[in-house]
Amino acid sequence: MEDVLFQSNDVGIILKALHFASVKHKDQRRKDIQATPYINHPIEVAEILWNLGEIYDPVVIISALLHDTIEDTETTSEEIRNLFGIQICSIVEEVTDDKGLAKAERKQRQIEKASKISREAQFVKLADKISNVRGLASNCPKGWNKERCSQYVQWAEQVVQGMKGINTRLEKEFSLSCEKARKHIQETSFGE
Repeated sequence: MEDVLFQSNDVGIILKALHFASVKHKDQRRKDIQATPYINHPIEVAEILWNLGEIYDPVVIISALLHDTIEDTETTSEEIRNLFGIQICSIVEEVTDDKGLAKAERKQRQIEKASKISREAQFVKLADKISNVRGLASNCPKGWNKERCSQYVQWAEQVVQGMKGINTRLEKEFSLSCEKARKHIQETSFGE
């Protein structure tokens, strides 16, 4: 990998986004058995983009760190826009589900919208799916059974299908993560 040059103000705004996300997600936990801190997820999404996808655009990395703030916290679009600008706000909005809709409709909309969102939003969405499927490859969420875990992987594949061709390295990682998740799901008893 070649050296990546970036401006010190890029680091500053990335750290500002990391701090903002950590404050917003401070009381949240993942659904895994260990109840890991939720902030680990957006950090992993940003890390996947940087290290695996070789995506060094600060706008994309910041959007990854903030991608769940509107959807899962009391954060507003206006807040993101004022602190991080219109472009980052737009990307975060593109990957945000409308919690006012039924879960099945939200999931279907993700499938339908995947090919229509901006390239930057597609990067974030793909890295998000990698992170979530990786979680299933090691530790299915508490209360989920084999069928629900398998359905998540199938659904994530449908979402990612709409973004085919955006980043070969990320797509390969997603496929490998799905394989590992399926293997883990099949080998896990789920208390059965």
